[in-house]
Amino acid sequence: MKAAVIGAGSWGTALAMQLGRAGNDVRLWDHRPERAARMEAARCNTRYLPDFSFPDTLHVFSDMAAALDGAELVVEVIPSQSVRAVMTTAAPLIAADAIICCASKGIESGSLMTMEEVLKEVFPASRHHQICYLAGPSFAREVAADLPTTVVIAARDEGCAHAVAEAFHAGSFRVYHTEDIIGAELGGALKNIVAIACGVADGIGLGLNARAALMTRGLAEISRLAIARGANPLTLSGLAGMGDLVLTCTGNLSRNRRVGLGLGQGKTLEAVCAELGQVAEGVVTTRTARALAQQTGVEMPITEQMYQVLYEGKPVPLAMRDLMGRQRRAERG
Repeated sequence: MKAAVIGAGSWGTALAMQLGRAGNDVRLWDHRPERAARMEAARCNTRYLPDFSFPDTLHVFSDMAAALDGAELVVEVIPSQSVRAVMTTAAPLIAADAIICCASKGIESGSLMTMEEVLKEVFPASRHHQICYLAGPSFAREVAADLPTTVVIAARDEGCAHAVAEAFHAGSFRVYHTEDIIGAELGGALKNIVAIACGVADGIGLGLNARAALMTRGLAEISRLAIARGANPLTLSGLAGMGDLVLTCTGNLSRNRRVGLGLGQGKTLEAVCAELGQVAEGVVTTRTARALAQQTGVEMPITEQMYQVLYEGKPVPLAMRDLMGRQRRAERG
């Protein structure tokens, strides 16, 4: 298959490498010509993944039209708040029969739309069945290293799901499929908020019991919102829900957990993000998810406390105290 990957950050690069290893002809697009040229010459992503060489079937472009020319599969891997603008530019250049796979995780500011909903506004209704979503526990560095990884492709069209899963499925990279795009999207986006909370708890030394509690109750509030929006509850116990949550809340490669760790250690959000040098989607998602929860009428106490820490300057110890001091209730709910 001829594939194009829009977005040459660490995650986009890792997915492009996996597509290349699986035998596809891959074009990776970076909007900065000098960076694209540097990667093509070095045969690696010198900024984010310098230790991992590109497969011979992967080439880097800064010309979007050239990158998308003839692509049968287009994988967009860009920060969620840029998806609408970038894909609006890309849409006229994408072949009419190409599949569009979204690997961005977040909720759009203002509209409070998921990425599928954004793409449905970018592309005509006749193409909506060609849109799918990639989710699951998968750090970019480990995918680049070809370490065992399992993900899920969510698509409303079964043929689309199988085609994309087959394009990625090779070597140590195993791909499942599901029809539940809503559950996969919200599981993938909302777990980043819980990861920040777990990082905060670890940063102030609350212990492993606290981390386990935050992950478990975090999954409960993710599920409440996702189910209220039409998700299948079983999706949240699978790769896009519990699987991604566990990885992001406990793995040291997690950007969102590292944001929380920094906040827990007394650093400012600005300082933490500057040190990170990459987008931590959970920071923006905390704001958009809180608004979506309020719009939907769903209670999300962890999200609320993280919002107050990130956007209202609430002291971290006070936020953790308020979470623990909530009124006792039945566990299911």
